[in-house]
Amino acid sequence: MQQITVQPLTRVTETAAMTAAQHGGRAKCLQRLVRLGLPVPPTVALSFGAVSGIARGRMPDMAQMLEAFGPDPLLSVRPSSQEADWGGPGAILNIGMNDARHAALSGRLGEAAATQLYLRFVRAYAVHVARLDPDVFDMPAEPTAEALAERLRAYEEEAEEPFPQDIAVQLSGVLRSMARAWEGTSARLLREAKGAPADAGLGLVVQEMALGLGPEESGSGLIQFVDGATGAPRVTGRYRSQSQGRAALSGAGAIEMTGEGGFEGLCPEAFAALLEHGALCRERLREEMQIEFTVQAGRLRVLDAVRVQRSARAAVNIAVALAEDGVIARRDAVMRIAPQALGELLHRQVDPAAARQSIVRGIAASPGAASGRIVLSASEAQAAAARGEPCILVRRETTPEDIRGMHAAQAVLTVRGGITSHAAVIGRGLGLPCVVGASELVVDRKARCVIAPGGRRFAEGEVITLDGTAGEVLAGQPALLEPALDGAFRTLLDWADDFRDIGVRANADTPADARIARTFAAEGIGLCRTEHMFFEEARIGLMREMIFAEEPADRRAVLDRLLPLQRADFTALFEIMEGQPVCIRLFDPPLHEFLPSGRAGMRELAEGLALPLADVEARIEALTEYNPMLGMRGVRLGLTVPEIYEMQARAIFEATVEASGSGAPVVPEVMIPLVSAMKEVELVKGRIDAVAAQVRAATGSTFDYRLGVMVETPRAALRAEEIAQHASFLSFGTNDLTQMTYGLSRDDAGRFMSAYVQLGVYEEDPFLTLDLEGVGELLRIGSERGRAGREGITLALCGEHGGSRKAIDFCRGQRFDYVSCSPFRVPLARLSAAQLALEGRD
Repeated sequence: MQQITVQPLTRVTETAAMTAAQHGGRAKCLQRLVRLGLPVPPTVALSFGAVSGIARGRMPDMAQMLEAFGPDPLLSVRPSSQEADWGGPGAILNIGMNDARHAALSGRLGEAAATQLYLRFVRAYAVHVARLDPDVFDMPAEPTAEALAERLRAYEEEAEEPFPQDIAVQLSGVLRSMARAWEGTSARLLREAKGAPADAGLGLVVQEMALGLGPEESGSGLIQFVDGATGAPRVTGRYRSQSQGRAALSGAGAIEMTGEGGFEGLCPEAFAALLEHGALCRERLREEMQIEFTVQAGRLRVLDAVRVQRSARAAVNIAVALAEDGVIARRDAVMRIAPQALGELLHRQVDPAAARQSIVRGIAASPGAASGRIVLSASEAQAAAARGEPCILVRRETTPEDIRGMHAAQAVLTVRGGITSHAAVIGRGLGLPCVVGASELVVDRKARCVIAPGGRRFAEGEVITLDGTAGEVLAGQPALLEPALDGAFRTLLDWADDFRDIGVRANADTPADARIARTFAAEGIGLCRTEHMFFEEARIGLMREMIFAEEPADRRAVLDRLLPLQRADFTALFEIMEGQPVCIRLFDPPLHEFLPSGRAGMRELAEGLALPLADVEARIEALTEYNPMLGMRGVRLGLTVPEIYEMQARAIFEATVEASGSGAPVVPEVMIPLVSAMKEVELVKGRIDAVAAQVRAATGSTFDYRLGVMVETPRAALRAEEIAQHASFLSFGTNDLTQMTYGLSRDDAGRFMSAYVQLGVYEEDPFLTLDLEGVGELLRIGSERGRAGREGITLALCGEHGGSRKAIDFCRGQRFDYVSCSPFRVPLARLSAAQLALEGRD
């Protein structure tokens, strides 16, 4: 293949050989503007290689460069990195100003204007090229000859040489300074933080100055044609007479583009031309652009055009509008939006313009922002909600017993925990802002306060704000922006659904969750954790009564009272989902999670059950396990206390009959958790089949159901071939599978995970990003062996990783049927799946 030689200097013309990868985005955009016929001043682009050579002392041919601009030019130099977000050194204007040029311009523009140009260049050159003290070269209040002479003398004294008068010397110094600034350590670290590779190159753009100064109407301005916050069509911008550079637009004397006294009335012809240029850029560049321009004696010049800075909401609206107008294809609109940007639209966010008084940082576990008074327990959160007071629940770590308080709170903050801790998982499911692992905080329950780093104390009842998107806790109540689920948001996701090739369901535990899932167009429920229904205040008492029952008959008597409550929940889920699949996981957690841990709670429970306190303490102690995560839970509990699963199966099937009678036939999916052996599935299946037969006989109705297994132990993945023979589907629960693969509790991982990632032990937090090497290998084995054991078996992933792009990409590669994630992650998963499918077609 022929290698293309990149010239170090390239005059920007319609046909010049230029690429963004070799000359930077600004240079390439200027070429596009030239091709569109916009009045761009003469420009020369320096390639990445040329700038790198300048940093090492290899200067380009200065005579050749200056030849492009004619005699006695005034020039500017601007950076041109490959991506605008990567930044670069600041622009330097008015290169070429010297004593002779000052005298000539004084006659044409007026002495004040010429002196101002010279003063600005002397300051820029002294500070950025000669690296002299900025305070010595501050801009005077008035551009006088005396002020100019003073600063020229100061330069000679500080630099120990006269201010350079030769434009070639000036330009060489500017180019060298900007090239070396890009190579500096600080600049490299800053751009790497913005996503640039370590070896990212910099181009430079040398452009003839289009002065915004003179005796007739002259000035500089910026204009854009959409609102950067909303994306709605709207002409905005600023213009300032007798000025140059973007910095001048923020000072006094700048006017708006439209309205009374605006640029439109001041320079109507130039304004009309800018509207035409904006429309042309939109059509031909297929983007909404901000145009930087100058006017000199009524003559319009376009210096640059950049992509309009925009919020997530504006980005969606702009992409959809461009597609609906036929400027871009729908697939391009889908590809333009980062899935994470949708997360900003689903939740309230801290206003970027608001002042932030940071208290502490933790792990950003669930996005969004909320303000409220500090409460330290679930009961206090419920009491605050009853009073109509927004509150933030602050805990060392949450337990299932705190779910009622989480429902009542506006946000949750925990000292311990990681990205898949209890608080994080429930927070994401509820769409509740959540920050976990804020280990520098101390919760003092006795003093009823939270102690922040440095000893600052926040008493219960004080207002704080949680930014779950940034993982930050703020003092006070900064302004928040409301969610933006408008028509463009839904249109974009509808288009995404046309392209994706994997299903997206929601993890939904309650009818409220199911409604949210429907709002976000989930294709069913992939995981309903039934135990969360039992933590509601009216039911936890019955659960505790069942736990303390001595005989199976007594347990069944209590469960019979829970049956209608659970049946009503399932009926509501089926009706809300309107015939879409609903996968119900049978009871999973160990029984001790339903029991109080404090002595006051135990005493209250003893009173409620009319039992001696000693008996309650003994029962709780008997249920206590060294490691409940690996103890009596899931299918193990279902086999040893079968009454629980039998009650749940009956509730599911009776709800199926009821919901099918008023709508589409329901085919529930019943999932067995924590399986590790085929025999467990056989035994549970036999009991559930028996309950189904009893319900059919009692109701005279026929119905079908699908039985599946939640694969969350390594052994289940390894034995998937035989397990699949008794299951219609396998759904991989990556939360527990990751814990068991690593031998690591997700609740404790936050203590050291950041150190492990920094040391390179783990590339990323495996609870945040699916581990494709270890956990992924078990998923591959499990899916392959599952298909070998049962042809046509349904495969899914329902852990917290299910909404991530990396996990979706993996599941597509393994031909999984669907992923399931928290309701508020469904839109992100739909968009990610579509983008991955489109990338695969390219």
